[in-house]
Amino acid sequence: MKAVNQQQYGGPQVLALVQAPTPEPSATEVVVAVCASAVTQGDRRLRAADFPGISAIPGRLMLGLTRPRQPVPGSTFAGRVVAVGADVRRWQVGDEVFGLAMHGAWAEQLRMPEDGALARKPAGLSFEEAAALPYGAGTAVAFLRDLVDVQAGERVLVAGAAGGVGRYAVQLAHHLGAEVTAVCSAADADLARALGADEVLDYRDADFWTLGRTWDVVFDTSGAVGFGQCRGALSAQGRYATLEISVAVLWHMAWTAWGRGPRAHFTVAMDSAASLEAVAGLVDAGALRPRVARTFGLDDIAAAHRCLEAGGLGGEVVVAVAA
Repeated sequence: MKAVNQQQYGGPQVLALVQAPTPEPSATEVVVAVCASAVTQGDRRLRAADFPGISAIPGRLMLGLTRPRQPVPGSTFAGRVVAVGADVRRWQVGDEVFGLAMHGAWAEQLRMPEDGALARKPAGLSFEEAAALPYGAGTAVAFLRDLVDVQAGERVLVAGAAGGVGRYAVQLAHHLGAEVTAVCSAADADLARALGADEVLDYRDADFWTLGRTWDVVFDTSGAVGFGQCRGALSAQGRYATLEISVAVLWHMAWTAWGRGPRAHFTVAMDSAASLEAVAGLVDAGALRPRVARTFGLDDIAAAHRCLEAGGLGGEVVVAVAA
């Protein structure tokens, strides 16, 4: 089968298309014929070993000190089950699924555990749209619904609202009944409003924490806003959440866990069937909708990465692997 291969960390040029063995399932595994896979900021970080803050050393230890331990990258996917192990009961050949893998999604076929991060593809979505869901939508659910527990009527600010996680965070906060403020560029204002934002602030006009206003939740998806900066913009029971782990974040989490006042939060969005089923349920309810900006072929994977790095897309970059 065709698969993308990466033998070193670096720019998009380190990705090459090769022939690889077709996977065979064990007794408790399934094989998915990958129809589409997204190229996310997480994939970019793994390709370049661009691990933020204090995650640099653990990231290298887990994924490979000097080169990728797993040569076939790619994390999100959507496709059809084409083989099942002898003990598999959850899936059948022909099932349309979407999911998350640690690696291996940029290939024509992918082997997954039966109980891995795999769920049925929402019927109303194409394979390209379904492949665009797990990274951004799963992260938004983990942070806004599970971590900071956004409630109806609360004021929620999403920094980086036009990004891969921010777009889903705006939709989800709106669905949960919050009053949503989106922080992004003026060029993305119409997109943010279409996603459900009640108000849009241009990040280049003024820093939102200097406006003399407060929000119940500030979700920084851009990695550009620290708790210390926006503490004064949080209500008495306000919650700050960020995608970027650092010593400062850990300190603020420990410090604010005691006593009253705003608190800092961070979590790791865990890949699981339950989280994907929650995302699928939100799609079926009309709360979330992926936006595919550009589609590339598997042989154009380097171009897909360059497109992602160029930014300004307003949607996901997707690789179409098979029909």
